[in-house]
Amino acid sequence: MPKRIYIFDTSLRDGEQSPGVNLNVKEKLEIGRQLERLGVDVIEAGFPIASQGDFEGVKAIAETLTEPIITALARAVKGDIDRAWEAIKGARKPRIHTFIATSPIHMQYKLKKSPEEVLNQSISMVKYARHLCPDVEFSPEDATRTEREFLYRVIEGVIDAGATVVNIPDTVGYMMPDEFGSLIADIRNNVPNIDKATISVHCHNDLGLAVANSLAAIKNGASQVECTVNGIGERAGNAALEEIVMAIKTRSDYLDYTTNINTEAIYRTSMLVSRLTGMHLQPNKAIVGSNAFAHESGIHQHGVLSHRKTYEIMTPESIGLKQSQMVLGKHSGRHAFEERLRELGYTSLDKKEIDEAFTKFKVLADKKKHVLDRDIEAIINQKAIEVPQVYELIYFHISSGNTLISTSTVKLKCEKGELEEAACGSGPIDATFKAISRATELDIKLEDYSLRAITSGADALGESTVRIRENGEIFTGRGVSTDIVEASAKAYVNAINKMLYELG
Repeated sequence: MPKRIYIFDTSLRDGEQSPGVNLNVKEKLEIGRQLERLGVDVIEAGFPIASQGDFEGVKAIAETLTEPIITALARAVKGDIDRAWEAIKGARKPRIHTFIATSPIHMQYKLKKSPEEVLNQSISMVKYARHLCPDVEFSPEDATRTEREFLYRVIEGVIDAGATVVNIPDTVGYMMPDEFGSLIADIRNNVPNIDKATISVHCHNDLGLAVANSLAAIKNGASQVECTVNGIGERAGNAALEEIVMAIKTRSDYLDYTTNINTEAIYRTSMLVSRLTGMHLQPNKAIVGSNAFAHESGIHQHGVLSHRKTYEIMTPESIGLKQSQMVLGKHSGRHAFEERLRELGYTSLDKKEIDEAFTKFKVLADKKKHVLDRDIEAIINQKAIEVPQVYELIYFHISSGNTLISTSTVKLKCEKGELEEAACGSGPIDATFKAISRATELDIKLEDYSLRAITSGADALGESTVRIRENGEIFTGRGVSTDIVEASAKAYVNAINKMLYELG
């Protein structure tokens, strides 16, 4: 019988630490609910001591979700552990995850502590956490650069102190797969009480080996893998959840393991995380990239048409990527639209959500001849990014050309009434952003701007992502439209609304 591997998702903690990513409570809840549908075993919901917003996000997830274990990260200090417990104590299945660095370089330069001090602190803080919560995970940060004998002592000590899970992080993505596999085997062979705890691994992708290292660890006895959707995370990111899960499923002949993941929810989860974090996927991203199941070569096309397995080792349907033959347009009725939603996996929407989506579909169908699956996905996912609209875009008008100075006039609606302003810029989008800034009387610091086509064709939906900075925090706005200036204006206003909502 295949061994069960537990999937620990840290998209909402390590993933949110990606530069430029800032999720609000509503967005965290939306991702959390989707991770629950996906079937992850553990959700690391955040780092509660980091900020009030992070605390509230963790608390909301702990009190809302019922199936996964909900864990919060805490340094091995009482204040962090108390704050983590306060955030997750309402969870049906809570876990405290505490950590301290154990490598010589971290102990000397970051902690300025001796190995004995670190060992004693690890043990005492695990005991303290276990006094609060029956499920405690401990991570020796930078474990892969920690002296082996000391690492064994720390692991043995924290298990005796009550740790139920011991996580071995490759914090800087330093190890080769055979090295990391051997490390896990050595821990199993040299820590006398290791059978009393679950061995977990947390691999970073600095050398592009996070997934390979995670699989090597599984082969050597690890039974929990910490990962993120789309591999997001600090620096080069983490092991990608979808790659680990599909490697186990696709190569069951070689990897005699199983997970609880509903793989048909992978694509939808990936797209949701991409949209809400503003971190777009490279086309050749394994499993979920737009080219993952695309075939351009004549030889490949002929092979796939003859038999799909000639060039596809997994099917698009296995990750929830369904392409229906039914064409939707402005004459399509509600029944056909609802049927398409079911085919795409959107079975949990209530009547109000379907009504709103159908209204948006009809508006879009008037602008496009054919509405594609990705258009529908974009419509549905807009609901997850809405915040109270302090400002609402009423209209915009631009004048632009290669021999003209671009100008834009915008009208916004707010509590005070309607605001109208005009501005010039280096292009129509720059002019529109400046006009919006004038109308709101806000000094907006634009950090980043991107635009991409969600679908193909001249009438494709464009998705704009805007990042603005205020008081050191980044706020991400998104907008979707067949008109790129409108999509950009919507994204800019959305970012402003999120900033005002978050900062009060």
